[in-house]
Amino acid sequence: MTNPHKYHGSTDYRIKLKGRLDHKWSDWFAQMAISTEGDNTILTGPVADQAALHGLLIRIRDLNLTLLRVERIEPIQED
Repeated sequence: MTNPHKYHGSTDYRIKLKGRLDHKWSDWFAQMAISTEGDNTILTGPVADQAALHGLLIRIRDLNLTLLRVERIEPIQED
């Protein structure tokens, strides 16, 4: 069973898009850092919750960008 408290609060995501997105689009993606990897764009940063993630994906769709990958970045576990 999954710990229900584990997913409260923001979670970091790494989103890979086909093509290069100029840094001028950073306002559209709030707190996400924009970087490039070859000919692709990487958005990395915190997403408040699933509704915010869906909103971010809608913005990507509205810009007619090709979504290649969405990864949830697991927090580093401290003992």
